[in-house]
Amino acid sequence: MNPTRIRSVLAVCAALAIALLPLGSGPTAQGKGTIKIATQSPLSGGQAALGEGIKLGTQLAIEKFKGNLEKTGFKVELVPYDDQAKPDVGVSNAKNIIADKAIMVVIGHLNSGVAIPSSEVYKEDSLAMISPANTNEKVTDRGYPNVNRVCGRDDVQGPVGAEFAAGTLKTKTAYVLHDKTTYGQGVAEAFKKDLEKKGVKVIGFEGTEEKSNFDPLITPLKAKNPDLVYFGGIYDQGAPFFKQAREKGVKSKFLGPDGMDSSDFVKIGGKTVVGTYYTTAAAPASSPQAKQFGVEYKKKFGKNPEPYAAESYVATAIAIKALEEVTKGGKAPMRAAVASAIRKVKYSGMTGAIEFDDKGDPKKASYYVMQVSTDNPEKWSENKEAKRLAIAAPAMKK
Repeated sequence: MNPTRIRSVLAVCAALAIALLPLGSGPTAQGKGTIKIATQSPLSGGQAALGEGIKLGTQLAIEKFKGNLEKTGFKVELVPYDDQAKPDVGVSNAKNIIADKAIMVVIGHLNSGVAIPSSEVYKEDSLAMISPANTNEKVTDRGYPNVNRVCGRDDVQGPVGAEFAAGTLKTKTAYVLHDKTTYGQGVAEAFKKDLEKKGVKVIGFEGTEEKSNFDPLITPLKAKNPDLVYFGGIYDQGAPFFKQAREKGVKSKFLGPDGMDSSDFVKIGGKTVVGTYYTTAAAPASSPQAKQFGVEYKKKFGKNPEPYAAESYVATAIAIKALEEVTKGGKAPMRAAVASAIRKVKYSGMTGAIEFDDKGDPKKASYYVMQVSTDNPEKWSENKEAKRLAIAAPAMKK
């Protein structure tokens, strides 16, 4: 074979080799590589409405803020995980997440009982977690340098509810129930403790895992006729409980924590839960920035944002700001460096100014008491704001 023929064959082979390369594997398409941001939240089951809001809020923020990272040569991707609101599923997902070395941040979870064990896995590899919704104090009280949240805490949210119950509602007697989860029991205990300090008599305190037939709870509760019934838990359990209690003649005022803060609360409870009060660390949709977020969210996804979608958006914006810092000059990001940079970010956005303290809590968080004003899920964002407080996070426990 002559040299010219050899060169021709080699050229054809080279061209075929290039053509057979996987799409995006070449240096021009790949750039400096891919940075992934994961979410962990329930995307199936009874709490999927709030869990999907976390995923979609994150997606919207990635699309809006990824530009500078892409200019540097990085591709930015969302990787959503369904934790099903179950601790064992969250931990299993967490192990898969840390195995994917392109994932630099996790936005999540919804449930504190899932976040706490999952974050033990993230800690093994210094993977940053920014929670939009986990309010149990243990999330940050462990002092892990990679674990943060942009929302408030149950040991403050519980007393906020107690102050409203005793001061505004003039409650004299209360019956407190919870769902036996880390979140629900924790916030119920914080509420009960502060309520008793204020001189209110707690005439019942119990936990239940019941989801459908609450007769055994409602009968003794109704006989005691408390001024207020408090349920520490999530809307998929709280709404049917409140609905059945009202239908069976319970006249008490109803109050719950931010687990009730979902349009699905009225989808389940209907007219019977109108008038219910709930505390929340999720910013209401009344500010101009939040309204703009709502417009953009609905335009993109065809529906109104659920509570904590905005906090997920903010958490992601903070994550991207930290990623921009550690990738200056085109440097590849390292997980420990990203976690360190997140803790130093000072951010101002639709949920207010956020600066983390030494344990990953916002130095000051806002808490709201809201009242359900309509049984129309589309108008959930129009619920009445009864009270608003900005309270500093408690100091690190020694």
